[in-house]
Parts: sequence; structure tokens; C-alpha cells
Amino acid sequence: MFHLSVTERVAKGELDSAVAIIRPPGHHAEQDEAMGFCLYNNVAIAARFLLDEKPELGINKILIVDWDVHHGNGTQKMFWKDPRVLFFSVHRHEFGSFYPATDDGFYTMIGEGPGAGYNINVPWENGRCGDADYFAVWDHILVPVAKEFNPDLIIVSAGFDAAAGDPLGGCRVTPYGYAVMLKKLMDFAHGKIVLALEGGYNLESVANSVLACVEVLLEDDPIHGSSEAYPFESTWSVIQAVRQKLSSFWPSLADELPDKLTNKKAPPAAYILTSSSDSEEEDYEAPNAISKHLEEVLQDVIEPLSKLKINESIQDHAASNSNTWRSELSKVDVWYATFGSNLWLKRFLCYVEGGQVEGMKKPYLGSGDKTPPKEIMWKTFPHRLFFGREFTHTWGPGGVAFLNPKSNIQDKTYMCLYRITLEQFNDVLVQENVASFATSSPLFDLAALNSVTSEEPHSLQVHTELKRCWYGNVVYLGKESNIPILTMTCTQSDMEGFKSGELAVCAPAKNYANSIVRGLVEGKQLSQEAAMAYIQEASTKPL
Repeated sequence: MFHLSVTERVAKGELDSAVAIIRPPGHHAEQDEAMGFCLYNNVAIAARFLLDEKPELGINKILIVDWDVHHGNGTQKMFWKDPRVLFFSVHRHEFGSFYPATDDGFYTMIGEGPGAGYNINVPWENGRCGDADYFAVWDHILVPVAKEFNPDLIIVSAGFDAAAGDPLGGCRVTPYGYAVMLKKLMDFAHGKIVLALEGGYNLESVANSVLACVEVLLEDDPIHGSSEAYPFESTWSVIQAVRQKLSSFWPSLADELPDKLTNKKAPPAAYILTSSSDSEEEDYEAPNAISKHLEEVLQDVIEPLSKLKINESIQDHAASNSNTWRSELSKVDVWYATFGSNLWLKRFLCYVEGGQVEGMKKPYLGSGDKTPPKEIMWKTFPHRLFFGREFTHTWGPGGVAFLNPKSNIQDKTYMCLYRITLEQFNDVLVQENVASFATSSPLFDLAALNSVTSEEPHSLQVHTELKRCWYGNVVYLGKESNIPILTMTCTQSDMEGFKSGELAVCAPAKNYANSIVRGLVEGKQLSQEAAMAYIQEASTKPL
């Protein structure tokens, strides 16, 4: 465990600082699960080692800075309730559509209990962020908080996949940018810094960036370069949102940033259809610019790791029509009962035919079978509608609709039923959850259908890959014309989390609410005013 040894030597003062060039990376690995090329969480293990096993070294507070382009979900969870570790991650997020494609990396995820305020996420809303964007985050979030926290040691999850030229990251940080960011950190912890290599998929970008960082640590050479660009407007929005969320924990973030500062901004980033996986390639400017040698290197990395349950894309899933299960499930009809934005037919068809509608931040790929619903009908059910979470990768900030899995005769929810095939229902289930799955089998097969429609249970949490997802619970609502009616919502354990306050209850964003209103009005269920009142009641009535 080289990184443990070198971290201990820096903690003892035998080394001023160090770089651990280690593979595989670690920041996605969780306590009981390998993930995203990561087997063991190297940085988290090193921090725990110093705090729990080596108290005599006097390292009582550790700042972990994760500048890898992906969110350090594993590291975050390791120290979620631990005030001894200040975890800071800046990453592409795009409202949950960028890998690891969950809400874990949103700025509202700040830690819990004694660790509240010690978890800081800066989630980019778009790709192409460069030096100016990162410098703004350092100057207006990280550096002020680091001064207050006053760490004894800094560990950097040093992924270089946000570097210019990286085929997966899609950002534009230069070696100069990494050097400046590191130099700013050297003002803390008496310069006791350990860099541990994380992601990076362009050998030239990684080499140049690591060299720039090593030169900073050695202080052999002044930093060369400059940056005259301004941050994106979205960068200032994210910075201000983070500062506001954390201002009660860190007084240095309480002041409003002056307009003369935030008005200095680059033109808006062009919308890019993003990848939800570490293993999918993105290229903004030169589709053929990746060298043959790099392709071979990437293949050498990706192929063996793909055997360790690496994510596959929804597109692969939708394209696998030749699979036996698709043929089998295409012969079975179900009613898919919707209660949220899918009440609007045009929005629901995005899951079947592909595309996006007004207000959505990303398009969907659609189902393998793009045939429209055979029938559409409306019914009400005795289940409680409410709005939870604080954002969605499709609509942005604001709550999204959930249904209490348990029925209550006092509740009434309008639902639009689409008669589709069980194959299409599986594709909708995947797209609702942005899930990882094996294309060789469905998430909800005939055995699951038979199980959920039997006397007990009336709901079923499907497929272990959906255990972190929001709509992984399929609920059976009865039959219509002898065809089972299914909906998908949160698990009962999540429902308890919403009731207790562990999970946020939040009113929907305007665009999301409008899609529900349009569905109810176009379906001739309610007037515009009545539909808005229906959403208002669901948003405000206590659970």
C-alpha cells in the first residue's frame, strides 16, 4: 500500500509533500462495492489510517480535494458524518446526467449530523469548464473555507480527466490551471499535501498536468502561463448556490459576491448531449483527434475492467432487440400508470420515441420498440401524490413527483394509463432511473410480473442495480380489461425517509409542474386552475 506509506511520511514531516502515482483509481469505490474503474478507495483509506490508526502523528483534520471530473461519491460517503474530514469535490454533474449519474454530487449534499457542512460539492451544469471556472471556485469557495477549517494535512484526489484534450472529461483545464490550484492549496497545512492519482485518459494531458504539479511541490520552477478567460455564467450561478447553502456553516461564504465580479463571464456553453458513464467517449471539437495509440491504451484499460461490472449505456440496452427477452416481453401488454410529468403524452413519448420537450434539460433515447401506446385512459387511485428530492437531471432544481407505495382510501391521485408492452415498460424503467444494468436480461420480467400481481406482494423493488435509484419500486394497482396496471415509484424505505426529513420534500420547478398541468388539461381531467391547485395541495400537505 504505497499510498499509505507515503502519506504517513508526509504526516510525520519526513517528506514535505508527495505524489502517489497509483492504479487503479479509487474515489468511486464505496465501502462494500467496487465502482467506475475503482476497486479500493485509496484516498479514503489513507485518511482513515491517519485519523484512526496514527493519532500520535497529530493529524486531526484532513482536507480532501477531489478535482477529478467525476464526483467522488465513494469518498463522500466514507466521511458523510465525520467533521474531521472536509471533503470538497468539483465535478461535471449536469443535474445528475453525468457519471456516476446520481444526486450524490449536487450542492445540497452537505453531510449529516456532526458532519453537516463538511461536505462541499461544486457541480458543473455543463462541460467545457476551464481554468477560469476552477480558479473562481478556488477563490470564492475552497480557499475561504480552508482558512476556516485550518487542516493539518491535505490529500488531493488528483484526477486529470478535466484536462484539456481528455476524451472522456470534456473540460479544458490546462497544466497551468492545475499548477495554480495546487499552489493555492500549499498555503495550508504547512504545505503537507499528498496527491493521489485518480482518472485521466489522455496520456499527454496527464503527463503534462502531473509534471506541472510536481514542479509546484518541488518549487523548482515558477508557474508559467496565464488565463484571460472568464468563467461561464453557469459557474457563477453554481458558486453562489453553494455559498448560500453553506453560509450558515462557514461565515466566510455569507457575503454576496459583487455584481462587478459575477458580470465578468464567458458566453453560455453550447448544449452538449452528455454521457452518463465513465466508459463512454465525449469529444467536443475533433471527433477523430484521439490517436490510434490512445485508443489502444484506453482499450487496454476498459476491456479488463469491463468485466468488473462497468456500466453499459441505455443506448446499448435499447439496441439489444435481438435478445430473447425482448421478443418474449414484446408479446405481453401492461398498463403503465403515470402520475408525474408523464401525464403529458408528448413528454411520455420521449421515453418511447426519443427526444425532449420544452423545459427538459436533456433528450432521451427512447425504447427499443418505438410503437406509440395502443390505448390511453385515465383513472384515479387511492395513493398519496407528493414531490420530493431537490432536483432532477431532466428538469433541474425542484422536486419531482412520487407516489406513496401504500394506498389510503382518503387519498386521490389522477393517473394516465398507457397500454404498452412489457418490453417498453422495461425501457421506461431504465430511463426513469438512469440505471446500470446487464443488457442480457430485463429489469422486470414475467416472473416479476407474476410475483407482483399475486396476492402478496403488491409492489416489488426490482433488480439490485436499481437500489440507489428513485423509481426502482414497481407497484401493482389492479387490472383493466384483464391487463395488469403497473406504476413505478420510491421504495417504502425511501418513503419513510421523506416522512422523517432524511430525504428532502420540495415543491416542483415551474417547467416540471407545467408538464403535469398540460397532461391533466389535455387529458380533460381538470381545468388549468384546478390542475395548479391539485399540484399545490400535493406540494404542501404534510406527509
